[in-house]
Amino acid sequence: MGDVEPLDDIAKQAKRRELVERIAHEVIENLIVNSEPSPVVQAVLAQLEREFGCRYIFEYPLEGGDVQILKETRSGPHDIEGSERNKVMRRLWEITLSKVDDTML
Repeated sequence: MGDVEPLDDIAKQAKRRELVERIAHEVIENLIVNSEPSPVVQAVLAQLEREFGCRYIFEYPLEGGDVQILKETRSGPHDIEGSERNKVMRRLWEITLSKVDDTML
C-alpha cells in the first residue's frame, strides 16, 4: 500500500501537466509568429534540426489557415505535407512539452 500516491499529489501532477501543455502551446505559437525566438524556442528548433537533419520554417499563410511548414533545402524552401508534416508537428509538440517541463520548477 506504500506505493499508492495520495490524491493531493495526483491532483498537483495533473495541474502541472495542464500548465506545461498550455505553456507549450504558447511556445509553439511564439515559434510560428515571432521573428525573434525566445531561448526555449531556439532550443526546440535546434533539437528538431538535429533530429531531422534539416531546418524547418513555420509560418501562417497570408490567406489564413493551418500553419505552413517549409523545409530548407539547397534549392530553397519546400512545403512539406502529409505524413512528413504530421511527423514534424508531433515531434515539435513532444520536444516543446519536454523543454517547458524541464524549465519549470
